[in-house]
Amino acid sequence: MSITLEKRGVECVAELYDKDAPRTCEAVWNALPQGGDAYHAKYARNEVYTMVPRFAEEEPGQENPTVTPIPGDVVYFSFNGGMLDRRFKEEKGIDALPGVIDLAVFYGRNNLLLNGDVGWVPGNVFAGIVEGLDRMAEACNDVWRSGGAGERLVYRRLER
Repeated sequence: MSITLEKRGVECVAELYDKDAPRTCEAVWNALPQGGDAYHAKYARNEVYTMVPRFAEEEPGQENPTVTPIPGDVVYFSFNGGMLDRRFKEEKGIDALPGVIDLAVFYGRNNLLLNGDVGWVPGNVFAGIVEGLDRMAEACNDVWRSGGAGERLVYRRLER
């Protein structure tokens, strides 16, 4: 799968972890392409993500979970509408949705998925970046420093 920060023109390649997260991989693969506005995490440290409407016929549930993602991890989170703060939903334009899928790229070390409002937030590690992590990490860090206005994070099928 390819992952792109479109405005910055940076792309990386991720390998799906079909054996470790088969349900999540199938749900994501069948729904590609997916993408939307890119955001840099406030709490998790080195994470850039996008939120999209739910797309799986049946939610995959928890598999290959982590609360300490490492550089190159690609993580799937499913949030029901009640878990997200009203203001956050309004800012992201997702306030009318019953829930969302957060597709995230982790590009640096020392990440901890702990939210002050709800506690631990485990996510499914369903892929790992195998090409272009250095360029993606630099671009993600620029999203942190320069802002993500106008940036889109897009996930697409890459068939070789």
